[in-house]
Amino acid sequence: MSSSSADVSAARFPKRVLGLDVGSKTIGMAVSDPLGITAQGLKTIRRQNKRRDLAQLEEVIRYYNVAEIVVGLPLRMSGAEGIQAEKMQHFAEELRKRFQLPVHLWDERLSSAQANRVLRDSDMSIKRRGEVVDQLAAVLILQAWMERRGFANENTKGVST
Repeated sequence: MSSSSADVSAARFPKRVLGLDVGSKTIGMAVSDPLGITAQGLKTIRRQNKRRDLAQLEEVIRYYNVAEIVVGLPLRMSGAEGIQAEKMQHFAEELRKRFQLPVHLWDERLSSAQANRVLRDSDMSIKRRGEVVDQLAAVLILQAWMERRGFANENTKGVST
């Protein structure tokens, strides 16, 4: 994505929400539609190093005119936070500082299991399922967050009819 295409996209499209399923090797991504009703999966980032990972996220944020970010928070089944949850809190704070955007943490306890279940029930090959599981988990995280927010706020903020 060139910076000129990102500038055009930012001017043309309403602001969106980016959902992230962050793992040690990949970052699954999803973006909301312009009205904040549905989540669509984006290409998964293969993690390399912090600088490159954040640069790739910056491209996506610019291209889709992202206004908010939702990061999956991997809590234990009991609801307690562990080492991974602490890592995601630090990652969310880095995103806030770097991009100056609101970053929300969302309980993702069952998103990966649900993504695997959905993919297992499809006719997709095992190899292909492995390629899209992080993307689908990001979709599920973002969709759940938007639905929860929509029920609380009626999701009409900034929408013109």
